[in-house]
Amino acid sequence: MSDIANALGPLFLLILLGAGLGWARFPGGDFWPRLERFIYYLLFPAMLVATLATADVSQVPVIRLGVTLLGTMTLMGAGLWLMRHRLQLAPAAFTSAFQGVVRFNTYVGVAGATALHGAAGTTVAAVAVALMVPAANILCVLAFIASGTLGSASLGRSAMALLRNPLILACLLGIALNLGGIGLPGWSFEAIGLLGDAALPLGLVAVGVALRPQALWRSGKAFWLSSGLKLIATPLIVAALAWAVGLHGADRDVALLFAALPTATSAYILARQLGGDAELMAAVITGQTLLAMATLPLLLHTFGVS
Repeated sequence: MSDIANALGPLFLLILLGAGLGWARFPGGDFWPRLERFIYYLLFPAMLVATLATADVSQVPVIRLGVTLLGTMTLMGAGLWLMRHRLQLAPAAFTSAFQGVVRFNTYVGVAGATALHGAAGTTVAAVAVALMVPAANILCVLAFIASGTLGSASLGRSAMALLRNPLILACLLGIALNLGGIGLPGWSFEAIGLLGDAALPLGLVAVGVALRPQALWRSGKAFWLSSGLKLIATPLIVAALAWAVGLHGADRDVALLFAALPTATSAYILARQLGGDAELMAAVITGQTLLAMATLPLLLHTFGVS
């Protein structure tokens, strides 16, 4: 337990630092929204390209990892959709609960995998991101469409936004460079690597800045439902599927880590754009992130992650 706490503790401290900076409104203005865009569109994609273009991806059991992670995501999304009438949630609130279950915080996931297993963990995490980001975005957009909350955003615009997703494009580019045997030649390896190194610490601080504690006052049933499914039920299903397909070692550890992550802060933007309950989404993001500081180490310790 102490090893897990030592690995994840610094990550949570950076999130809390961000929360403090956000509360103090330092440095002010639109600094943080602009920095978050800079991280999302440049720094984090650079990290993914640098990792995927040069890693020995053949050492990662991609099919078994995909079955475990995507199978769980699909089961959780389908189960929540089938339960929607019994939950008696308004369509907008349902989409926020759905995002809270299906989406995951990539910054915490990649940083945690690196802290637990070093370069090997980073490689597995990058593959997990390449598998999960497209699937999560597709499922969430489908949930908005099926719920009838799409608002002024058309299906075509949503599809174009998905195709322009910088994380998806970075994963495709990194995989293409790897499979083509090109890698990152010359100075590009060091330059892109340096950009990528800045992504995780700044991304974690930005996660903290995005927290909205005041939104928790209006959380209600939808918040506890999505948090219980995301932080407890999802890791249990991943653990079962990992055992069933023979996933073990760092691959299983990273899969469990990604299963137990809080939802993504970008879910708030999608909720605003596609007619979801943005205030509830802010509560889900904030509450899950705070709860995960306790549940994540406990779950990883319970499943023997080291």
